[in-house]
Amino acid sequence: MTAETVPASHRRILSASLVGTAVEFYDFYIYATAAALVFPALFFPAEDPGVATLLSYASFSIAFFARPLGGIVFGHFGDRMGRKSTLVASLMLMGISTVLIAFLPTYAMIGLTAPILLSLLRFGQGFGLGGEWGGASLLAVENAPKGWYYRYGGFPPMGAPVGFIAANGFFLILGMILSDDQFRDWGWRIPFLASAVLVGVGLWVRLKITETPDFVEAQQKAPPPRVPIGELLRDHLRPTLAGTVGAVACFAMFYISTVFIIGYGTKVLKYDRETFLAVELVAILFMALGIVVACTWADKAKGGASTVLRWGFIATMIAGLGIGALMNSGTLGGVFAWLALALFVMGLVYGPLGGWLPSLFPARVRYTGVSVTFNLAGIIGGGLTPLIAETLVREGGIGLVGYYLVAAGVLSMIGLALLPKRVL
Repeated sequence: MTAETVPASHRRILSASLVGTAVEFYDFYIYATAAALVFPALFFPAEDPGVATLLSYASFSIAFFARPLGGIVFGHFGDRMGRKSTLVASLMLMGISTVLIAFLPTYAMIGLTAPILLSLLRFGQGFGLGGEWGGASLLAVENAPKGWYYRYGGFPPMGAPVGFIAANGFFLILGMILSDDQFRDWGWRIPFLASAVLVGVGLWVRLKITETPDFVEAQQKAPPPRVPIGELLRDHLRPTLAGTVGAVACFAMFYISTVFIIGYGTKVLKYDRETFLAVELVAILFMALGIVVACTWADKAKGGASTVLRWGFIATMIAGLGIGALMNSGTLGGVFAWLALALFVMGLVYGPLGGWLPSLFPARVRYTGVSVTFNLAGIIGGGLTPLIAETLVREGGIGLVGYYLVAAGVLSMIGLALLPKRVL
């Protein structure tokens, strides 16, 4: 089969898995960008700007703790009622939460109530995303023809660079046409409001798809599990632990090379916001390239995803060791070189997850298994990463952030080792 011979029904399915995660990640990234650029002053004012930034990153972290809860809830219904309806519900929840952020009053308007409301909506974003990624992955791989498993599974991960480009591109355009005061006062709200249009597109695509063959077959063989999370932990604890630990490096690499690095580049290295966002936008293309390379490699390699992930974790450690020299090189070229390297490596460790995590679980608990592992890994590898990285820089410089990435790579390598070779 070639790209030109993909059936029309499969093109709709792949579009639904890509568009949905692109919308979800767009919503997620506009919060991440705002948390680095404007939320510290608008919602978390403090005498020390560094403290305000830390509080803003802490609000960003809330979603990561909501994601496993969302994964359990949406996974429960996804394994019992089907992938399609659950994916529609998760998209609506995150979309509504994101749009409401556009209308929030700031700390100057209503005081402490402002950051509390922001944190609640951030929780809603995370809860919705908790059920999104796993379901989108199943939608793709449970329809994949032989020999195309990981390339189909790569479509949901590809939503990450698509959503990132849309989000940061939006902020870049606004920064070019608005003054700093206009952007701070009201311009930052526009990307959140625009999410309503994107969510509408995602829903339109998803409502046209049918249920996956694997789910239908599982339903025909036996009644669905009464409590999928209970069956998962009772009968599939080892792959759950392995999948969780194995995905840590992916999150650590991504949120250091996007969320944390925006604040570091603009506040510490003193690059203007538009310049740094433009560099990040070009560098994110290397992440898309990494996903394509990794998924094609995984479909053709003898060891499948395990081979690609193993090399990706080694590359994560190498990128970590190079962050200090390149980011502090004093040149924009050095900054771009590290971002391009880091995001390409991110693609290597992220792309195969769309197929690798579903392969660890049987269809009857697969939605729950993928959602729980992916989102728990998000807490460990991504939830507190911008906050930890900011603290490490304040204590000992960006080189310590590099060692944090090395540790993440080692931890994920251990995750691979927890599984028998036949599972890999």
